[in-house]
Amino acid sequence: MADEQGGPDMVSFRELARRLVAEKIVETISHQRVSQLSREDPSFPPVVPVGRSNVVDWHLARPYFETREKRQGQRTDLIRKRASASESGEQQDHDDPSTED
Repeated sequence: MADEQGGPDMVSFRELARRLVAEKIVETISHQRVSQLSREDPSFPPVVPVGRSNVVDWHLARPYFETREKRQGQRTDLIRKRASASESGEQQDHDDPSTED
């Protein structure tokens, strides 16, 4: 699979996800999540379009995922709602004891 000369080992997002799980770099990941990271994370390795697919060099992607800070379970949709509420002056958390009379 890998080039013995040390050249690039280009893999699709689907193959990248499969390898990451097979080598126990991540517990689970889908090719859709890989695609999302490629669009949203500026430190994601360079993506090369090949036909209708995107590929990435395994030798660059592996260290990216090994060192990537994982934030599983973070609800970014709620963070945006809280930020909007605080900008508009709305009370978001009704169970906050510091606001009791």
